[in-house]
Amino acid sequence: MSRLNGYFLTDKGKVRDHNEDAGGVFFNPHKQLIAIIADGMGGHKAGDVASQMVISSLKEKWNKTENAITSPEAAEIWLSESIKETNNSVFTYSQQHVECAGMGTTVVAVICTLDFISIAHIGDSRCYLSNSQGFKQVTEDHSLVNELVRTGQISKDDAEYHPRKNVLLKALGTEKDVNVDIQTIGWDKNDKLLLCSDGLSNKVSELELDSALKQFVSLEDVAQHLINIANERGGEDNISLTLVHYNDSQEEGES
Repeated sequence: MSRLNGYFLTDKGKVRDHNEDAGGVFFNPHKQLIAIIADGMGGHKAGDVASQMVISSLKEKWNKTENAITSPEAAEIWLSESIKETNNSVFTYSQQHVECAGMGTTVVAVICTLDFISIAHIGDSRCYLSNSQGFKQVTEDHSLVNELVRTGQISKDDAEYHPRKNVLLKALGTEKDVNVDIQTIGWDKNDKLLLCSDGLSNKVSELELDSALKQFVSLEDVAQHLINIANERGGEDNISLTLVHYNDSQEEGES
């Protein structure tokens, strides 16, 4: 059994007629894992075109990884180059197809090795880490309200109910060039990652996210439980999450 277990689940919610989220957990030929969430936006179902293009592109590039990724530098270069190439593809497609003009998507993608995780993101889809120190959000939203909080213009509580909560400052595919936020952190056995779209993070508190990760043994149960909560609270948006568990169940010496 792999030391890294991953699970992806998405739900269109209670209100939307289609799902513009996409995501997945993919292994490269070297049995290394990448977890991704993308939350698309744009009229006439263009959002799901953008998010699916991101997942397909990154999955294809990951499947073609020639060498195992053994350093944070290599992981960060892979994320930077792959996401920039994908951004270019989405932007070009939106220019060439009038029905997709202006489409874009958030993305959060995490390369998971046994020694470290490298996290790239654009937009307000999030990555959280659960470890022995607690539960915390690792990414910082590229959103108007987060910028207002960061600069002290409004409080975190105000941000929850701000009328322009959904305004993004940055997205993938909306411009020719994009700057990706990338960071690498260490992690250890038993740590868990949660990647999600704002359809989940807008409805479920950090305390509840943390509690679910502790309460349920299987990643499938965690995912379904959290989607159920978001739907019970209105489910106005698509809801998606990807979970990764650094499993410590293998004996020493096993491969």
